[in-house]
Amino acid sequence: MSTLEQAERAYLEEIKEKLTLAIRRGDDAVKQFSNELREKKQYIHENQSGMDDADMVAADQSINRMAFTGEAAVARKRRLLKLGQSPYFGRLDFAAQGQASLPIYIGVYSFMDEQQRQNLIYDWRAPISSMFYDYELGEAAYTTPAGRVEGTIGLKRQYRIRDGQLEFVLENDVNIHDDVLQRELAKSSDDKMKNIVATIQRDQNAVIRNETASVMVIQGVAGSGKTSIALHRIAFLLYRYRDTITAKDVLIISPNKVFADYISNVLPELGEEHIPELGMEELAADLLGSQQPFQTFFEQVAALLETPDPAFIERIRFKSSGEFLRQLNQYLLHVENNYFISKDLRLGRLVLPQAFILGRFKAYHRVPLLKRAPLVAQDVRTYVRDATQRKLTGEEKSIIGEAIPRMFKFTQVLDLYRDFYRWQGRPELFQYDPQSRNLEYADVFALIYLRLRLEGLSAYEHVKHLVVDEMQDYTPVHYAVLARLFSCRKTILGDVNQTVNPYSASSAETIERVFPQAEIVQLHRSYRSTVEITTFAQRITPNPDLLPLERHGRAPLVLHCASPAEELAAIQQLVTAFPSTGQHALGIICKTQRQAAALHRALQAPGAQLLTAESSTFKEGVLITTAYLAKGLEFDEVIVPFADAATYNTVVDRGLLYVACTRAMHQLTLTHVGALTPFVAG
Repeated sequence: MSTLEQAERAYLEEIKEKLTLAIRRGDDAVKQFSNELREKKQYIHENQSGMDDADMVAADQSINRMAFTGEAAVARKRRLLKLGQSPYFGRLDFAAQGQASLPIYIGVYSFMDEQQRQNLIYDWRAPISSMFYDYELGEAAYTTPAGRVEGTIGLKRQYRIRDGQLEFVLENDVNIHDDVLQRELAKSSDDKMKNIVATIQRDQNAVIRNETASVMVIQGVAGSGKTSIALHRIAFLLYRYRDTITAKDVLIISPNKVFADYISNVLPELGEEHIPELGMEELAADLLGSQQPFQTFFEQVAALLETPDPAFIERIRFKSSGEFLRQLNQYLLHVENNYFISKDLRLGRLVLPQAFILGRFKAYHRVPLLKRAPLVAQDVRTYVRDATQRKLTGEEKSIIGEAIPRMFKFTQVLDLYRDFYRWQGRPELFQYDPQSRNLEYADVFALIYLRLRLEGLSAYEHVKHLVVDEMQDYTPVHYAVLARLFSCRKTILGDVNQTVNPYSASSAETIERVFPQAEIVQLHRSYRSTVEITTFAQRITPNPDLLPLERHGRAPLVLHCASPAEELAAIQQLVTAFPSTGQHALGIICKTQRQAAALHRALQAPGAQLLTAESSTFKEGVLITTAYLAKGLEFDEVIVPFADAATYNTVVDRGLLYVACTRAMHQLTLTHVGALTPFVAG
């Protein structure tokens, strides 16, 4: 063992001892708090009769304060135990100008020696830690709230410590990250996304620590780690602005429950609370009310795959365009100017002139249109009271209350939405069965947009940061709704090449039109798949900007089978062999839910999990799913069955095949009967 390693092992033991001591001290403090809490409660119980209101309030506050302090102590203990497993992953020796060099150890959390009042481990998010990601040896600098600190890095090391044991230490090589990164990437996948603090790259670090962007759009290729970066960015902002924003002030809009479960570990691993998340459809249900049934995005994609009706495609395409949003806005202007038809209102001998009523309607131009009737009615009542110098009768009040709403051409948002298509001269673009009352998915957010503009909705003012994943699946009208509903900062991420419905796909530029202030970041480097898998996927959807990380593996296999029975046997063989590979996750990714369900029934694979639109957890092992539900997930090995020309031939199919193949980290196999899909043939 080298002297370097000996010294590092000795230092690690020293830190572990200090952590153990801090845990013991914390335990004593918690014990003391719970004893004091018990005594306080006992005291109140015994002296209740003699206590006035002020005493009771003071006692309550005291109990709450103690409980809060106790909870904080428990959370701190949790962090210390975690540090005991892996106290730090990096070190740099930094000499600020005119000062001696100091070793800076960097970990997931900070740890302070209370006795000596000195920082032993720095949180990866601390300003000084940024140099670990941004600089090699030599001149370096970091920015603090007080200004820029310049100096020199004289040494840089990286460690892997697991279960308190030092597995390796790497000396300050120029590409120190690459070595660790290669080791990390060669590992098997997991049932949860992991934190990446030990391997954050320089370009990723710039995104994570960006404090200025009010809207940040991350366009990242498959496997670029964009979701992970977005979550680390949230962890950084929660750390940086801990006095003004907490985990419960953030909202993540995720594509489905399985994905939400898959990413649920990252923030708790980084010492943050669990962050609330919503699916886009849950948001829609919340805004439309439970009385309005609608088709989900999953059902829309399924309908496109099963029965691609040209009229259905045309409706989706039109409602996914920027032009559609522009015309909705023009229609709203038309409604404002033409759909309140004021008339003279007669009350006995008194006539209220039409001009007065119209004037009151226009005076409320800042109030959503369908919320103005009661305000105008109230002004009319006041006018009558002042003109007649008496109180109004109940009958007069109700005449006014009924007459004003009748001056509106429509009072229901759905009627106005239907009228929009008549105004366009294209009523066929709105297909709505009054019996089932089921809205097509393409109409859902357009209807919500009209509701926001015509009725006003305010349910999410508490959100201080919004994260939107899979940005390419949402249309301009989705973004117009999000812009009105959430006035907070936003991090929006996705990949235009991973679209499962090309008729409604958005690019970073589309989003930029809705958020002109957006900062757009492009992430071109892919870390997930081997070069061989990435090269293969490039044949399906070429992306000249994609840069694969140099990690090699087996070339993807394309198995041609003589019959469906032979194809099933080939898949069965791969599934049976999988446990002996030492890897954790095998994804069998089909095009449709029907195919996935049929394959799940046919395979002899006890314990294989079938993902459906209702699934809410992601488990290791064998998983059978569709490309739509596999978005954002990754597997050690992927099998894409039924990769024939009949299954994959449309523009929608191409996108799904690309998503399926880019889920694979180490191994990819396609099976087919008959002609191979033209997207990979040749």
